Amino acid sequence: MSSPSNSFECRWHASRQLLAAYLLVQLFALGSLFLLAIPIWARVLGVVLCLVHGIWALPRQILLTHPQAFCGLRRDGDGWQLWSQTAGWQAVQLRPDSLALPLIVVLRFRLRGERWVRSICVPRDSQAADVHRRLRVRLKFSRRRWAAPE
Repeated sequence: MSSPSNSFECRWHASRQLLAAYLLVQLFALGSLFLLAIPIWARVLGVVLCLVHGIWALPRQILLTHPQAFCGLRRDGDGWQLWSQTAGWQAVQLRPDSLALPLIVVLRFRLRGERWVRSICVPRDSQAADVHRRLRVRLKFSRRRWAAPE
């Protein structure tokens, strides 16, 4: 019998479905601001906050055009690592509340030396179907998947 390989690597690209969902949610948020009976300053503040969030989130989380956007994951002898154009491969600790479903994978992770937990959504249409399936299987059944990076 052959032993299972401990190495794994996958990459993803921007998702049209995630973009459509984000734009729909932004549309509902902006629409609700105009339907609510609130003061004009609160309405303007809400619109500005929605626009600022869109300017920050679209290139980093959805379109993946920002140099700091994470768009690759690998597992090797050193543990789990995420790839970004700026920093290359960075060691991460995956969190137990990560989610691997057939339609979407939500990676919850902490970079080495950071207190904050971050998230990445990897929808099904951002990878080939077999790669997305292998990612889900690896996340569900990998040994020591929650271990901190060494």
